[in-house]
Amino acid sequence: MLDKKVIELLNDQVNKEMYSAYLYLDFSNYFKHVGLDGFANWYEVQAKEEMDHAMLFVKYLQNNNVAVELAAIAKPDVKLTDTMTVLKAGLKHEEYVTDLIHTIYDAASKVKDFRTTQFLDWFVKEQGEEETNANDMISKMELFGGDARALYLLDSELKSRAYSAPSLVL
Repeated sequence: MLDKKVIELLNDQVNKEMYSAYLYLDFSNYFKHVGLDGFANWYEVQAKEEMDHAMLFVKYLQNNNVAVELAAIAKPDVKLTDTMTVLKAGLKHEEYVTDLIHTIYDAASKVKDFRTTQFLDWFVKEQGEEETNANDMISKMELFGGDARALYLLDSELKSRAYSAPSLVL
C-alpha cells in the first residue's frame, strides 16, 4: 500500500507531465510558425515523450491498485517571443520537473517506499538527460544562431530526431 502523500504527489505528476506535453507542443507550434521545422520536430518528439512519462505514472498507480485522479491541464503561459526565449523556457521547465521528481523521491524515501523510489530512479536519470539536452540546445543556438547557414544546418540536424518510447518496465 502506497503512502497517502506519495499517492498525491504521483497523481499530481501525471498532470505535470501532461502539462509538459502541452508546453512542448506549444514550442513546436512556435518553431513551425517561424519556419524552423527541425526545432519544431525536436519539440514535437519532446511532447510525445512527456505523454509517455505521464502514462508511466498512470500505469504505476494502476499497478499499485491506486485510483488515478486526472486534473485539468493548464494552458501554457510562456510568452514565446524568440528562439532563445523558448529554449531557455525549456531548460527552466526541465529544472522544475527535476525538482518535482526529487520531491516525490524524497517523500517515498521518508516512508521507506522502496518500490516507488526504484520506479523513480529511471525518472531521476531521465531528468539529468533532459536538462543536458536543454542546455545543449541553448549552447548550440548561442554558437550557431547568428549565422544563417549554421542555423540551417542545426535545424536540419534536429529534423532527424525520431521518437522512441521509453523502455521502463513497471
